[in-house]
Amino acid sequence: MTGPSTLVNRLLAHKATKPVLWTLLALPLAWLLWGAINDKLGANPAEALIRGLGDWTLRGLVLTLAITPLRQWTGWHQLLRHRRAIGVATFIYGTLHWLAYAWLDQGLEIDALLKDVAKRPFILVGTLAWLLLLPLAATSFNRAIKALGGRRWQALHRAIYAIAVLAILHFFWMRSGKHLYGEVAVYASIVGLLLGWRLRNAWRQRTQVPARPAPATHAG
Repeated sequence: MTGPSTLVNRLLAHKATKPVLWTLLALPLAWLLWGAINDKLGANPAEALIRGLGDWTLRGLVLTLAITPLRQWTGWHQLLRHRRAIGVATFIYGTLHWLAYAWLDQGLEIDALLKDVAKRPFILVGTLAWLLLLPLAATSFNRAIKALGGRRWQALHRAIYAIAVLAILHFFWMRSGKHLYGEVAVYASIVGLLLGWRLRNAWRQRTQVPARPAPATHAG
């Protein structure tokens, strides 16, 4: 008898799933660009575009972190096939977020950029999070995995948790100017739960005592 998990895994493994996923991942960007071109982003379109790209970067980070727990909780093991696409899309949104800030807020002037990054902590933290994403994106391909080896690749990509924490801090400082903490609390709670799940699993693996082999018995 075919269960729900089997059906979901078949759908996730279907060859059409990847293009559908990439289309869904591109829709927020398409909407933001359409809004910018058609003056539909409100009174301050530059700020709306920068923040919109940042919001989707944070959502992508949360979704990337949630893949492994969801896979274990639901039995949807084929989710793992799509984690790379979500991670790459997150990097694209993060890069566009930073470039939009550099262009629309600082006019792509290097001196102004450096001064602003040094002056405002939330910009500094956000820039650091984006810089930490660079090696993850650069090693998201099969050749990089083979070159690094599985263990080193996994160790490198655990930086996603530090990046998520920095992104939450960036979001918190950005919203603190207007005392808007509702969304920050939601994202911080989700990231905290996912990080707690990861730490608990790591602790269990370290403290787990291997079972002793049963003593041999002899027929008398």
